[in-house]
Amino acid sequence: MAMALWAARNVSLLSGAKALGVRCISVSFAHQNVAPSRKTLSKPGVRNVVLVEGVRIPFLTSGTTYVNLMPHDLARNALLGLVKRTNLSKDAVDYIIMGTVIQEVKTSNIAREASLGAGFSDKIPAHTVTQACISSNQAITSAIGLIASGNCDAVIAGGVEFLSDAPIRLSRKMRKLLLSLNKAKKLPQKLSLISQMLTPSSLTPDLPSVSEFSTGETMGHSADRLTSAFSVSRQEQDEYAQRSHMLAQEASDKGLLTDIVPYKVAGKAEMVVKDNGIRPSSMEKLQKLKPAFIKPHGTITAANSSFLTDGASACLLMSEEKALAMGFKPKAYLRDFVYVSQDPKDQLLLGPAYATPKVLEKAGLQLSDISVFEYHEAFAGQILANLKAMDSDWFAKTYMGRSSKVGTPDLSKFNLWGGSLSIGHPFGATGVRLVTTAANRLHKEGGQYGLVAACAAGGIGHGMIVEAYPVK
Repeated sequence: MAMALWAARNVSLLSGAKALGVRCISVSFAHQNVAPSRKTLSKPGVRNVVLVEGVRIPFLTSGTTYVNLMPHDLARNALLGLVKRTNLSKDAVDYIIMGTVIQEVKTSNIAREASLGAGFSDKIPAHTVTQACISSNQAITSAIGLIASGNCDAVIAGGVEFLSDAPIRLSRKMRKLLLSLNKAKKLPQKLSLISQMLTPSSLTPDLPSVSEFSTGETMGHSADRLTSAFSVSRQEQDEYAQRSHMLAQEASDKGLLTDIVPYKVAGKAEMVVKDNGIRPSSMEKLQKLKPAFIKPHGTITAANSSFLTDGASACLLMSEEKALAMGFKPKAYLRDFVYVSQDPKDQLLLGPAYATPKVLEKAGLQLSDISVFEYHEAFAGQILANLKAMDSDWFAKTYMGRSSKVGTPDLSKFNLWGGSLSIGHPFGATGVRLVTTAANRLHKEGGQYGLVAACAAGGIGHGMIVEAYPVK
């Protein structure tokens, strides 16, 4: 019943996506210069960690302009873009952390390779983290820990993903045979091993898997089942996807996506200055697409799913006192954060539903205190299922151990500059985009608190409170 009530209450918001896109943008601008309603979330005895700046190179559909590069090229240029944007001295950084998911084996610690390539001192330590779609979220919170504990004053956190050249391994059988061949001393032994290599089972490559290791199910299949469980219709999903693209296009046209730094790709005549996956489309075209995973009755399609994306991001985090001493004007405080996890089969993509009430309680906030919501859009159906879960007393009591629901974020505050469905989703880089966008929107719209949330493979989720730095 709660699901049906949510759908009925929001039908006006999720119908007529073109009108919705315009309405949401205008509502957002109408909230500019709203005075903060609560005191700051600083805590006695805890260092304030601030976001000085966050940038990203344009997010591009895999297989396009970045296709002949390597992941560290993208990450290096994100770091260089951050240095240029902030005029940061490269020896002023204590540590560098980057997230990635599909690792290039030649640059396994890509944070180190990218930082060296960008000209940072070889005395600055760097390490790489991986936590699926929230890898750069993890890079950020790891940086927060280093700063809050007093071990560092300035840390760069970022992430990169390059799916144009995902590593393809030889089969395990072939790898074992090659290792044995390397040790073989006599010709008969070598010939025997070589003959075993020339079989279909040996020659078949080991392709990168998009399925969950623990369940064997792809994320798309999980999303399809999730939409069915929460009664999210195909039309709702297509309308939400259309909304994302229209809002992203409008934000791009208005020059609001200021986190983008241009990238001059060697051998290309033109500078890359914008994302290339933003493509508003009519509902008629969206509804003609066939299901991508569960056929013929699934509701997840290529258009209402995030697409394979190449991209990189980086942000500069500092203790507040260090930032001010260096003459920086921070964008935001990074406050409370949580990580959650749940059943990776039936609740794979419900991280935001679990993380939202938990991080709000940790910060002592209510949903109504949040001016800006930035949630990762893996699938339109995933977003809508999370919203329905958050608005369900039954779900809260049955699965979350809560006495009542947290409620649904106001869509007039939700992902108003587009999201992963339209801007793109380089797995390791999206977290920095979410946090930076939340900070930029808070200043543009005059709000005080933003809430960032995301789901990730393995049934993991993340939530964080971003607080606007006061304008003085």
